[in-house]
Amino acid sequence: MTTSQSQKTQQQLVRGVGLWGATSANMLNMIGVGPFLTIPLILASMNGPQAMLGWLLGAIVAICDGLVWAELGAAMPDTGGPYRYLFEAYGPKTLGRMMRFLFLWQIVSTGPLSVASGAVGFSQYAKFLWPTMTGIEGKLIAMAVCLVATALLYREIESIGKLSIALWVVVVGTVLWITASGLLHFNAAQALSFPPHAFDLNQGFFFGLGGATLIAMYDYGGYNNVSFFAGEVKDPGRVIPRSILFSVIGVSAVYLVMNVTILGVIPWQDAIKSQAVVSDFVQRLYGPTAAQIATLLVLWTAFASVFAVILGYSRVPFAAAVEGNFFAPFGRLHPTKNFPAFSLVTLGVTSALACLLDLESLVKALIVIQVMVQFLAQVVAVTLIRRNRKDIERPFKMWAYPYTSIIAFGGWFYILLASGWIYIAAGLGLLITGIGAYLVRAKRIGEWPYAS
Repeated sequence: MTTSQSQKTQQQLVRGVGLWGATSANMLNMIGVGPFLTIPLILASMNGPQAMLGWLLGAIVAICDGLVWAELGAAMPDTGGPYRYLFEAYGPKTLGRMMRFLFLWQIVSTGPLSVASGAVGFSQYAKFLWPTMTGIEGKLIAMAVCLVATALLYREIESIGKLSIALWVVVVGTVLWITASGLLHFNAAQALSFPPHAFDLNQGFFFGLGGATLIAMYDYGGYNNVSFFAGEVKDPGRVIPRSILFSVIGVSAVYLVMNVTILGVIPWQDAIKSQAVVSDFVQRLYGPTAAQIATLLVLWTAFASVFAVILGYSRVPFAAAVEGNFFAPFGRLHPTKNFPAFSLVTLGVTSALACLLDLESLVKALIVIQVMVQFLAQVVAVTLIRRNRKDIERPFKMWAYPYTSIIAFGGWFYILLASGWIYIAAGLGLLITGIGAYLVRAKRIGEWPYAS
């Protein structure tokens, strides 16, 4: 990335998103349908409420990793996020070129997976209101959610910032209602009703905890959303770190309380079988009418998260294409409203197609691919920037460095090991294929390592 290329990208975009718009976009991404949908999956990973340890461990990893994103985002506040961080950290003239390409390689896969997971969650909760829904109808609903969100994002960024805040208000209200209801009717003995040998520190415990943490990180994911459209953020050196930290700390605390209180109302043996655990929770407390209202609010939440994820991911191929590092059509802006129209539509359509997969496959594939190709490399990038790039100003410095960085790296590596060999093999295959694709392209255009 050259200075002129970066300036060219930013001159085409408008810095119109402030602190609350950025924070709400992050929170919309975080407080999606994930925690409302994945409680049964987390419980199943350890066969009991001890799986809530995964939420606690995930919160620690999320906070430490959020500090990584905060430092890098404030230092390089351009649209594209890790696309720039990895390039600058690993060497703009050497390995950084391949790392940048690999990030784009995985974003093409993980973007649609992330969007589709929220849309599939939407369709699963819709089944509570439409019990006779067939599997095919559920897939069609999920696909429609992706396309409608894309249509709403087909507008200028200032309007999107206001729309994000409006969506965020309802989302936060839903979470607070569920949490408050759980606290008022909390049964501690039920919530802490552990099965025999729940805390035996054997291989099954640690692999189960890793699986629970993987799912928790999927639910916490989104605190970094602002980094992907950082070129449209006001005062980025201040707004980006604050929006990330406000999001991850606030949402992590709410999640921990909400999930424990739900188990204080619904026995874990019942929750582990539920397809719409929040709807079942409210129905137990207030009856079927309230459950229908809660379901509608969860559907709103799920749609809002799809909206936020498409917003962030659609900006990454655009930034790369403007600089000549991705397919040229992705660099097209809307002729009058200055947003990446082609990239937006392409992501919306591919996300709709990804809705054909089931939720568990979407979640595990998403996290494993991101860890192997991006997250581990990005934690290392903080150290590389500090040691080798004194020319890059860092308005925000992560707390307790290097310990927080080490915790983030160790957490991601533990999650990777516990994900299962099938997903590790798939992620490794994608990584190797991406390296091969880069080398073929680099040889054709005379780029590193073939440049003279």
